[in-house]
Amino acid sequence: MSRKSGNRFSEEDMRHARARAERAPAKVNLTLRVIGRRADGYHDIESLVVFASVGDTLAFTAGRALALTVRGPTAASAGAVDDNLVLKAARALAERIEGVKLGRFVLSKRLPVAAGVGGGSADAAAALRLLARANRLALADPRLREAARVTGADVPVCLDPRSRIMRGIGDVLSEPIKLPRLPAVLVNPRVAVPTKDVFAKLNAPSVVRATSNAPSDSLPTGRADLIAHLGDRTNDLEAPAVALQPVIADVLADLHKLAGCRLARMSGSGATCFALFDQAKAATAAAGVLRKRHAGWWVRATTLG
Repeated sequence: MSRKSGNRFSEEDMRHARARAERAPAKVNLTLRVIGRRADGYHDIESLVVFASVGDTLAFTAGRALALTVRGPTAASAGAVDDNLVLKAARALAERIEGVKLGRFVLSKRLPVAAGVGGGSADAAAALRLLARANRLALADPRLREAARVTGADVPVCLDPRSRIMRGIGDVLSEPIKLPRLPAVLVNPRVAVPTKDVFAKLNAPSVVRATSNAPSDSLPTGRADLIAHLGDRTNDLEAPAVALQPVIADVLADLHKLAGCRLARMSGSGATCFALFDQAKAATAAAGVLRKRHAGWWVRATTLG
């Protein structure tokens, strides 16, 4: 297993990329309510999850040995290859299906790491989709879904990346929800915020009783109405994340000031924040303004939905 850096595939990597490739879109939490801390130390949450038009890319070629190469702009911060969730997901599936066909993965890493957009989880889910295709497994196969669950809390929602309400510890998913497309800007000030540290800072009360069916999965279908609806909700992890990384507050303040910004909020456990706009042109212009002001920040205009 190896890591490659730089901005170009080698000729061998290109052959793998042409074989089979899968997008791993960024996961964005438009809302996130922490219901409480469970007896096992995990937290029950309720979150409206959407996916972005930006993300990583994972290529796969079937073979005898399981292997992974990581390259791309954010590869250097992706951690040890042996600990990558792509390999963890593949091994979890192999433990559940005897003789499953594995092979070599090539990950083009573009999303920031430990950023609240589920980059590693999206990569793992993409690996499971590629393995499902190679082994003629349906996405609904319980062994595939169990492999997703044991790989990480956000992997199940990324397995079939469509808008949903995510509950429990990420293991209770609503049916896909049809939402209007939302022009947006994603911003990360290039600081990592470990999820466990954010939850520790939150100091949530213990769960007394389940409230998993509220609010309703029914959401406004118009863009303006949906943004207004989101404005009445929050991300409960925003305040503890800001306490750990005050620069998140600076990001949010800059986003609120952008021309055409309708809503600005942190995603997941941070530090990535998003701003919503009525028009894609406004989002693209806003991203350009932010890049000029903050050359060191990761800034992407995108569409959420």
